[in-house]
Amino acid sequence: MKTKLLAAAAALALALPASAQEEPQSRSSSEAVAQTTTPAPSPNEIVESATPEEWVSIPAEDLLVMTLAPDADGNPREVVIQLMPAPFSQGWVENIRTLARAQWYDGISVNRVQDNYVVQWGDPGYDNPESGETEQKPLPEGLRVMGEDEYELIPSAEHVERILPPLPGGQPLTSDDLRRRMSHLYIAPNGSRDTYLDGWPLSIGFPAFSGLAPVHCYGMVGVGRNYSPDTGTGAELYTVIGHAPRHLDRNIALVGRVIAGMEHLSSLPRGTGALGFYTEDEAHKRTPILSVRVSADLPERGRREFSYLSTQSESFARYAEARANRRDPFFIHPAGGADICNIPVPIRESEAAIEGE
Repeated sequence: MKTKLLAAAAALALALPASAQEEPQSRSSSEAVAQTTTPAPSPNEIVESATPEEWVSIPAEDLLVMTLAPDADGNPREVVIQLMPAPFSQGWVENIRTLARAQWYDGISVNRVQDNYVVQWGDPGYDNPESGETEQKPLPEGLRVMGEDEYELIPSAEHVERILPPLPGGQPLTSDDLRRRMSHLYIAPNGSRDTYLDGWPLSIGFPAFSGLAPVHCYGMVGVGRNYSPDTGTGAELYTVIGHAPRHLDRNIALVGRVIAGMEHLSSLPRGTGALGFYTEDEAHKRTPILSVRVSADLPERGRREFSYLSTQSESFARYAEARANRRDPFFIHPAGGADICNIPVPIRESEAAIEGE
């Protein structure tokens, strides 16, 4: 079975483009004239025109609602995290649900805010060089222990088929189709390729196809850990608030992404201690976390509902190309490519959920 999976993965790697930053073809004079009369749509306009069938609902079981203490003006602060679905990081995700349902996260705090890097929250007494002699909060029983090999996935043939959007009419993808559809994606200095699977940004190992791994884009949520072989439990979590720290890919477990309320985390005061931890003198800067709940456990009335634009849809293919090669009126030159973290998967909240219907 493993041989078949590796063969499928190798086939995908061979089908990927030699360069993912090919220069977009120059527009003909007729296209240029058309551009003056019919401006190219912006990425947002493409997303807004997507059909209802192209949006995928996020299950309530995959949503965490984290309530922070109100801000200095008394305004409520709520952060919504989408947990990563199968097949990625499921041991850690299972632990996070266990911790949330045990109400273990209630009463912990944000302990680290490092500028242009991460916001980290958890028990102030755990792995916090500036916390003094703070007693550690005991963990609930039954948490799983994961290995470092679970940071990435060797995909099955089914996963490979779901990586790229299909052609109109269900036509099979050729190597040229793959090259065109991957042309907007970034190639890292080590030669790895980036792509999407079921709405998540992923890195494809290269040159030795080492599998798929989630990518540290802005807003992604990961599991804090100590030195190897420790892989973390999910009790200590962080989110990226700066330029994507891609050197962390495959070195730490990613378990989700912030899809609402990111401003409540990214705007927190920076810590002055090691790695951005708050010092003992800055204890007042730690933001208390009042509660973390799995959305499925909350009352259905007023529960917030979200969906994402399918990364296999035609609208997403158009959106991704437009993000990489802006041709709407403000822009002069198409860039010819983009880092995958600059092509975020569109996510929207349903109006009914906002209105509490």
